[in-house]
Amino acid sequence: MSVGPASVNPSSVAPYMFSLMLRNIATYGFQIADHNEPGNPGGYTAPGCVLASPSWPSYPGNVAPIIEDYVFNWTRDAAITMSAVLNQAPAQIPAQGASDLLASYVNFASICLASGGDIGQAHYTPEGASTGSTDESDGPALRILTILQGFAGLDGPTQTAARNVIAADLAYLLDNNRYQNPTYNLWEDTSGQSIFARSVQLAALNQVINLGPGLGIPVPPTAPAAATWLAQQLPSHWSDADNYYVGILEPIRGGGDPPPAPYDPSIDTLQACIYGAGIPPYDPRLLSTAAQVRAQWTEPAPTAYPINTADASLEIGPCVGRYNGDEYSGWSLTSNTGHPWVVCTCGFAQLYYELAAAINNGTPVPTDPLASTFLNQINLTSTSTKAEAAPALQAAGDKMLQAVLYHSNRYELSEQFDQSSGYEISVSNLTWSYAAYLSAVAAR
Repeated sequence: MSVGPASVNPSSVAPYMFSLMLRNIATYGFQIADHNEPGNPGGYTAPGCVLASPSWPSYPGNVAPIIEDYVFNWTRDAAITMSAVLNQAPAQIPAQGASDLLASYVNFASICLASGGDIGQAHYTPEGASTGSTDESDGPALRILTILQGFAGLDGPTQTAARNVIAADLAYLLDNNRYQNPTYNLWEDTSGQSIFARSVQLAALNQVINLGPGLGIPVPPTAPAAATWLAQQLPSHWSDADNYYVGILEPIRGGGDPPPAPYDPSIDTLQACIYGAGIPPYDPRLLSTAAQVRAQWTEPAPTAYPINTADASLEIGPCVGRYNGDEYSGWSLTSNTGHPWVVCTCGFAQLYYELAAAINNGTPVPTDPLASTFLNQINLTSTSTKAEAAPALQAAGDKMLQAVLYHSNRYELSEQFDQSSGYEISVSNLTWSYAAYLSAVAAR
């Protein structure tokens, strides 16, 4: 496909991206067959299920083989997706339509919670059954945030169900101080004290404390102390020696081994800024982290992605990946430095947009030396004016989204792009990819 100039507004593609994302959300009138139960008339998604992707290892539509099965409802991905749906109302969907989808999502969450097992398990079957998957405490927190986002639009009975889901998720986070425990990261391959999990847990608790009384949602007595503790822990992720936030403190892989390669600098802190609380887009330490994330995949180094050099000649990009020692490609767990991800590239673009918005609303252009490299990467300095900085930041975000569109398959978004060829790889039609694109353009 051809790509337009970076000045083209990426929001113009949002309606199409929204329609592509909706294909992976089950409703009462639109069910999706579960490939794990062939020939079973009951083997269909329950309404409100959000498939992470329609891809599994034997999926015939894949150009390249994959080793992972994504035909499940991931708690994290589903919450992020439904939040994107709510953000698109009423521009792309009537407000009542968004509320109807959220109602199905709440009812599906109720089915999942009734199925047994750890509330923090990563995913459930399309029918809402427990899978016994890894414990990931960011999922329940994100679900709380999404339900609160659209709570007012729900009818009475569904609000009652929503209160019960929120109460269960809060109990999971707060009982025995679980929020203080290590958890698997948002990429599900490393366990430790996750800056992303902590930030979204903080956001969820803050929202419950602030909004709960007005919505008839009881605020657990331990919630304020938990929120205070989480806010106090986020600065502990800062490394003075490296000038970046550490995404996972004391990281371990399966079996208790440390990661085979350095984890940081990682995209985790940027995702924490976007989806969580406690790390604003103008935080100089965040910007120092972001600058190093971008540099490791653009500047001459063992981790740089070749496609970013080619894309630069088109005045688009760059594309960014997950973390320094990433080895997952979709078909292998031993790839070289991983590949660019759509959700990471869109997330970085959203950081540019959110900082531009903050500056437009009166936040000064960062003058802290920690932010200097971040600004220099897009030809800004600490002495740049608001009139110079805000448009430059928006243009930088646009270039990243232009790269996503350029490497897409007629706008369909997979999980990753090959770091050398730029072609889509790994699972196809990743729901979170569409949600991340829509979240970025909404911030724009």
